[in-house]
Amino acid sequence: MKKVRAFLKWAGGKHSLIEAIHQHLPQGERLVEPFVGAGSVFLNTDYQRYLLADVNQDLIALYQIVQQESERYIADAKSLFVPKNNDKQRYYQFREKFNKSKDPYLRSLLFLYLNRHGFNGLCRYNKKGIFNVPFGSYSKPYFPEAELNFFAEKSQRAEFVCCSYDETFAKVQGNDVVYCDPPYAPLSTTACFTTYASYGFSLDDQAVLARLARHTAREKGIPVLISNHDIPLTRELYRGANLGSIQVKRSISRNGNQRKKVDELLALYRSEDS
Repeated sequence: MKKVRAFLKWAGGKHSLIEAIHQHLPQGERLVEPFVGAGSVFLNTDYQRYLLADVNQDLIALYQIVQQESERYIADAKSLFVPKNNDKQRYYQFREKFNKSKDPYLRSLLFLYLNRHGFNGLCRYNKKGIFNVPFGSYSKPYFPEAELNFFAEKSQRAEFVCCSYDETFAKVQGNDVVYCDPPYAPLSTTACFTTYASYGFSLDDQAVLARLARHTAREKGIPVLISNHDIPLTRELYRGANLGSIQVKRSISRNGNQRKKVDELLALYRSEDS
């Protein structure tokens, strides 16, 4: 299959794992994603309809704008991707403008600019909800026009909602399939565990998500697939699910000398397994 890239750079994006996820995703009428992120699974599957959710209001507002007025958005966003704006001082001016603005359209334009010009495409807020990713120093940030156009067309099959994972689970119905890509479980209790939204995702959340998945499969007959680090903690959390490990290694740690190789775990809950 020819894979489609998301228009956003995204930590933990699933573009490289699409083939393996495809093998585990059951068929259905609608795909529900409580943690849509950059949308790689949405973009590379072919369900009739999609319900795509995230707690990041900036992300969901951006998707709704691209869905509803793509031509205007693409033209306006492209005007920001000029050499004079690929500058550290300009970047911090735009970042401050983003943090001070309450206008969804302006924030959506700046969100893409910051995503493509910021360090490693990170999306990070402090506890006050202030976006604080530093400048990335790229020679020529890429403007994803083709990817935006593809997303705009595909999004006509989708509904985007800003809500928590448990609220999203409450919306599932017959003939749905659920795919969950939560923030990764920490590799240890001392691991630095930050989040891209101003909300944390705790170990309790990891356990609640597993319980919701099990309940949804058993009580509603709706299959749920979850991806996470393949570690003893997640294997215990997802006990009772059909477990598969993807042998694509993911390097964890900023220090290259201390990087650990961690496989990806796919846990599939079906009504007959739960």
